[in-house]
Amino acid sequence: MRRIAIALLLLVALAPSVSAPARAEVRILASPGGEVGSYLELFAAVRQSGQRVVIDGPCYSACTLVLSSIPRNRICVTRRAVLGFHAPRWIDRRGRQYAASNDTVRAVTDVYPADVRAWIDRHGGLTGKPIYLRGSQLMAMYPRCS
Repeated sequence: MRRIAIALLLLVALAPSVSAPARAEVRILASPGGEVGSYLELFAAVRQSGQRVVIDGPCYSACTLVLSSIPRNRICVTRRAVLGFHAPRWIDRRGRQYAASNDTVRAVTDVYPADVRAWIDRHGGLTGKPIYLRGSQLMAMYPRCS
């Protein structure tokens, strides 16, 4: 519930700027991830707004779907940007976590841009253990924010 509230808070914060010029931006300072649907809704609203996304801190788990939701030319990264990837998992009503099937893991991997997918594959693929894309490797894929 808290994760959904964070996403909704971001949507509320973005609402006044939806009609703003394309130079407006959304800054990701720290996102632990969460329920995928909330992030997809948030990023759909950002995509429609025309805003640029500045990744300026940790963007983990579902937050990384920004890479497949927002056009590449509207994403930039700062030196503080870190993308954290892991295999999808299901959480039941009691909070127990379950690993996703191999087909689901492949489907999630496939939504990322080709260079990000290649980096994920070079780092062992999406597993239960997080992998982090940052620094020069990240800046080789996305422009540094000016």
